[in-house]
Amino acid sequence: MNWRELLASERFGDKRKNASQPMRSEFEVDFDRIIFSQPFRRLQDKTQVFPLPEMDFVHTRLTHSLEVSSVGRSLGKNIAAEILDRNPELEGITAHDFGAITGAAALAHDVGNPPFGHAGEEAISDYFRSNPKSSKIKDEVSESEWNDLTKFEGNAQGFRLLIRNHLQGLKITKATLGAFTKYPRPSLVEAQNKNRKSQKKYGYFQSEKEEFSALADTLGLISISDSDSIWCRHPLAFLVEAADDICYNIIDLEDAFGLDLVSYEEAKGFLANILQDRFMPEKLIGIPGDKEKIGVLRAVTIQVLVDQVTQVFLENESEILSGSFDKALTGEITAAKALDAISNYSIENIYRSRQVLEKEAAGFEVISGLLETFLEAVFLKFYSKEGYTGRHKSIYRLLPSYTKFMLEENEKSVYENVLIVTDFISGLTDSTALSIFRTIKGIAFQGSRRG
Repeated sequence: MNWRELLASERFGDKRKNASQPMRSEFEVDFDRIIFSQPFRRLQDKTQVFPLPEMDFVHTRLTHSLEVSSVGRSLGKNIAAEILDRNPELEGITAHDFGAITGAAALAHDVGNPPFGHAGEEAISDYFRSNPKSSKIKDEVSESEWNDLTKFEGNAQGFRLLIRNHLQGLKITKATLGAFTKYPRPSLVEAQNKNRKSQKKYGYFQSEKEEFSALADTLGLISISDSDSIWCRHPLAFLVEAADDICYNIIDLEDAFGLDLVSYEEAKGFLANILQDRFMPEKLIGIPGDKEKIGVLRAVTIQVLVDQVTQVFLENESEILSGSFDKALTGEITAAKALDAISNYSIENIYRSRQVLEKEAAGFEVISGLLETFLEAVFLKFYSKEGYTGRHKSIYRLLPSYTKFMLEENEKSVYENVLIVTDFISGLTDSTALSIFRTIKGIAFQGSRRG
């Protein structure tokens, strides 16, 4: 792979050349499109880890994404100076371009995630795997399409949003799409190489297979398997992943401390293990309040991790470009064991805390209920007609106008229409999903009253 191809600024279906304003690159346009978009704004009311408390602040998907973007931009600019020095032929490309691409890709990294955190992905998958009413869908789709549904993936949903040019779509540049895609493979492969981090999950649905193949061709991504449509990662995807790893480990720990799930001494100890000789406890004495002290340690810790990730990336640049390096950068840094200690502690004591589990349990009920109700109405309307009752008509009419437009625009396969419904449900915020669920189940009704 070479950097000139990897930094392609073209967009799908866009024939314009150099259309950007002189002071605004195409990659900066990407950032602006994402931050003003509906899918990004909805992250404001999507769970990161903890339910939103009344008396304190915890991170939502939106604030998490902003922080990951900030770290990603720093990482992109950090590596750029050395890469541009090593590759003088990259005339016209600046450190700001590297920073803008990684910053935009990191900003968008969670736009495809459904409500209720990662439990939302599992809830969608679980519906297709376990609900008897989904069997009629299975009979109408291919094996690879069914695998998309039973292993629903927010990364693939995000890619689907980012290549669109209408409704909720963003149509970002191919360089940013490449940096966004941590898992450049489909859901169903014959030979998954578990030693390659980029094959841990998948990054695109069958519905976007042709677009991803075209993207890989433009960017010059290295093909690992033609038969399985698997490619090597875009190098900047390693930085986006590292930015996410840094933020969710460190920031989730800070949130847990704020909610009294982790003590001050425990949180301080975890951060001190990363900082090592940069940990200066005497400087904490003059800082009022434990929350402020943890905030200061968090800031310094993130900077240390950014510096270490930058170093590992630059040391392995040639292997990354050749496709032989395929590991998480945060697993190769000096502080890897200290970061793992936070991750292991978080799994046992934070992600399995009662308030998190309660939110996940509610998410399973809500998402399963929405899928069952809306998919039944859509299936009966378009593919059966028999048994399509007034109830189903009312349910169908509750769908947003853009969803109904997509369903009715042209004759589509069952798989395509199921994805349109999952587009709608995965795009809901936590509170909207709960509100619709309560309405269709008759638990709550927003209407006029006479008396």
